[in-house]
Amino acid sequence: MKRLILLSVLLAGFSTLRAQSKEYKVVFDITSKDSSHHQAVLRHANGMATSYPGSQVEIVVYGGAITMVLKDKSVAAKTVEEITTNKNVKIKVCAVTMKRYNIDKSMLISGVEVVPDAIVEIITKQGAGWGYIKEAH
Repeated sequence: MKRLILLSVLLAGFSTLRAQSKEYKVVFDITSKDSSHHQAVLRHANGMATSYPGSQVEIVVYGGAITMVLKDKSVAAKTVEEITTNKNVKIKVCAVTMKRYNIDKSMLISGVEVVPDAIVEIITKQGAGWGYIKEAH
């Protein structure tokens, strides 16, 4: 009986480890200018990357969320810099939005990448089988 219980516990533990090792590809979409939304998307992306280390996570920033990635305006600049050091997490900002707000690449927080169009980036990721999360509260 003790062996059966031990075997059950070991199998349950192994199943949990296997579930945690599953690899995901997820793209987060953020357009809100609300800094609490910026902090939430960073927390969610970091949580995914930490819980599922083989996963690929991308945050696509456009519209009013542009302040999240600006050196002089972001309330989450330190977190943005830290999260982009994780090889599994990318933060990408829309060039169309940058142009609309007269933002130059030099104004971006280190580690943030530029894509030509945020919506096309998201659609491309979805077409490649990535999960999609719209970050909003």
